[in-house]
Amino acid sequence: MISGRYRLYGRNATGSAAVEAAFAEAGVDYDLVDVPRNAGEAAAAGYLAVNPRGQVPALVLPDGTAIAEGTAILLHIADAFPASRLAPPPGSFARAHHDRWLLFLQANIYEGELRRYYPDRYTADPVCTENVRAAAEDYVKRHYALFEAALSPAPFAFGAEATAADIYLWMLVQWIDRDWISAHCPKIAAIADAVAARPLITPIHRRHFG
Repeated sequence: MISGRYRLYGRNATGSAAVEAAFAEAGVDYDLVDVPRNAGEAAAAGYLAVNPRGQVPALVLPDGTAIAEGTAILLHIADAFPASRLAPPPGSFARAHHDRWLLFLQANIYEGELRRYYPDRYTADPVCTENVRAAAEDYVKRHYALFEAALSPAPFAFGAEATAADIYLWMLVQWIDRDWISAHCPKIAAIADAVAARPLITPIHRRHFG
């Protein structure tokens, strides 16, 4: 019999914010472990044994195994706690569309933001750093615009209920210029605001993003 608790490894204002929000919406208790920002300190604290890549978040499951990648963690929460309605039923057409866009957000906007924030990691030539940053910003904005164009008017991305994709989008929006997102992607801005205003998520929003 599995009797352990979930243990979330994260850090303030990072991808772990979305996992905390999903757990809150699902009503799941978990332990939160703060991972040092310094890579050497994180390694010394044993974090690489949990996620060899060193990136947060990572989640230790109640059976003692660990998974990483924020979207994978969100989908696990949605499926493990279906009453939360954080994703449409597995195998449904609605789920196919939900997962497509959730992974679109991770593969394009999240990864693009990493290039924008840490451009030195993506070039061996320091002279190119600012070009990497500028290209990443254009890339992120282009993909926000693509998602904006795909959205229908609704409180959330897939209708009246907040899903894991909405929570992930809320997190991402905190990392881009608010004036730009409001002017160019008003539906996305409205979704992010609606997620932030949810009673169970508001305290998490304030703690991570002020």
